[in-house]
Parts: sequence; C-alpha cells; structure tokens
Amino acid sequence: MVNYLHPVARAFVALIFIISGLGKVVAFAGVAGMMASAGFPAPSIFLAGAIAIEIVAGTLLLLGWQTRAAAIALIVFLIPATIVFHALPMSAGGQALQTQLVEVLKNLAIIGALLKFLADGPGAFALDKVQVGRIAESVAV
Repeated sequence: MVNYLHPVARAFVALIFIISGLGKVVAFAGVAGMMASAGFPAPSIFLAGAIAIEIVAGTLLLLGWQTRAAAIALIVFLIPATIVFHALPMSAGGQALQTQLVEVLKNLAIIGALLKFLADGPGAFALDKVQVGRIAESVAV
C-alpha cells in the first residue's frame, strides 16, 4: 500500500505547478502586467521562464524522471516567487495580510514536500527507477 502513495504524492505536488503554468499561458498578458507592477524587468521573459519551469519540472516530477533535478528547479523557482509576490505584499495589512500569509505558508509546505523528494528521490513507480533497473541489467550482463 505504501508504495502506491509515492506516485500519488508526486502527482499532487506536480499538478500544482502544471496547472499553474498552464494558467499562466492562458492569462499571459494579465500575468505579465501583474509582474510589471511588482517591478519585474522584462516581465514577459521572466514569465516565459516561469511557465517553462512550472510545466517542464512539474511534468518531470509527475513522471518521477530526474526527480531530484525537478525538485531543485521548483524550489529555486518558489523561493523568489514567494518572497516577491507573497511575503513583500504582506505589508498591506488587513485581509490582504491574512491572504498573503496563507500563500507564504502554502509555498513553504510545497517546498517541504519538494525537499522530501530531493532527499529521498521519487519513490516507487517512477521513471527514475526504470532507468536504474536498465543500467543495472546492462552492467550485470
């Protein structure tokens, strides 16, 4: 039973990024405008990079292929995104403070899950495991 939890955990975390990246594609102009208002230089370029990281690394995490590299990419993406778009705006106070605090804590929880994948690898039912198995077979022959 426990082995079946590995792909479920990867899927739950990966879907956050895949869906977010696809949402940014659909609302590209609006997101780029929001990034510009937050002071990002060349927001379209940064947004394209964010979309690529979220979709590609999210898909790698989902499949369990290059899981540790995907986890690192997503952590590196989340840290500045959390600071710029959630931690810094907390100075607004009121209901905005509560909303941004929840977003910061959510991102910290996601980073925690990604750190677990970084430390332990993808777990069962992952393409990383298939690759290792094939390499071991070719060395044994």
